[in-house]
Amino acid sequence: MKTKTIILVILLALIMSSCAFTRQASIQQPYISQQVFYDQLSPYGQWVDYQNYGYAWIPDAGPDFVPYSSGGHWIMTEYGWTWASDYDWGWAPFHYGRWDYDNYYGWLWIPDNEWGPAWVTWRRAEGYYGWAPMGPGVNISMSFGNAYNNYNNHWIFVNDRYFGRNDIYRYYANQNDYDRIFRNSNVINNTYVDNRYQTTYVSGPDRAEVQRVTGRRVNSYTFQENNIPGQDLRNGQYRTFRPQIMKTNDNEQRPSPSRVTNLQDVKRPSERNSYNLQNDNRRRAQQQNAVNRQNAGNQQNAVNRQNAGNQQNAVNRQNAVNRRNNADRQDAVDQQNVRNNERAVQRQNAKKTRKSE
Repeated sequence: MKTKTIILVILLALIMSSCAFTRQASIQQPYISQQVFYDQLSPYGQWVDYQNYGYAWIPDAGPDFVPYSSGGHWIMTEYGWTWASDYDWGWAPFHYGRWDYDNYYGWLWIPDNEWGPAWVTWRRAEGYYGWAPMGPGVNISMSFGNAYNNYNNHWIFVNDRYFGRNDIYRYYANQNDYDRIFRNSNVINNTYVDNRYQTTYVSGPDRAEVQRVTGRRVNSYTFQENNIPGQDLRNGQYRTFRPQIMKTNDNEQRPSPSRVTNLQDVKRPSERNSYNLQNDNRRRAQQQNAVNRQNAGNQQNAVNRQNAGNQQNAVNRQNAVNRRNNADRQDAVDQQNVRNNERAVQRQNAKKTRKSE
């Protein structure tokens, strides 16, 4: 009896561990290499071999481009404040890797394998919220330290009453005031622990506080993962491409861009051809126009089919009426012929009767 009990316990443990493994395996997404960054971002900028960093990407986004400032806004998701970019390529550089600034080349992005809602550090001053991109090699713990938060060159500050708006760029503080605001600010160290991916994100300002200072309800967008590059924000959902990026071992062949621009050939941001939001907006407008034309064509086809159906139904009804009328007329003729025949027979019989008398 004791032996049977032990065997049952062992079998039950094996079944439970098998189920747990199955659930864990179903959660995991397939890994892909950093090649996806090199391939997908090439049309929108230049890959260079940058000192100490290896391959870095310089976007053709215009001289006024600033990461987490240009072409996008903050939204609330389950992970905290998440940067929703208007750029077609925004799914990658604002959620993976780190940004750095070069006085000649401008902003450049260094890839990494870890996804986040936004790799920035946050600060709070009286009347303002502020944020700045984390630099290469900087993790969350470092970004909370005073040693990292002792400069203000790349900070963005916004009037706290307008934080969370779609047009937040309209309410950035005057850059001449950044130094004063920065010196009177404190680090916001709120975080979100993602148990699924075993990582921690900086979540930014407290949601309840933002609602209080703005006087507006902060709605949270449902986070959805896409299986193709890109992102989309509509109907209360934030859909984005979030692949798991493999780390490359030293003995493996490293991914690389198909084309690497020599740094000496890279122009200043003001001199480069800018693939900016106008291009993206024009492309989206063209796509929307194509959709509208398709919808209009479908509607017209539906109307035409309805009209054709109505016309056919009208013809069918008229034909039915004509058939009924013809049948009625024929019935009347037949009845008249019967009556005529009856009268003719009656007259004939009457003549025969008179002759016999």
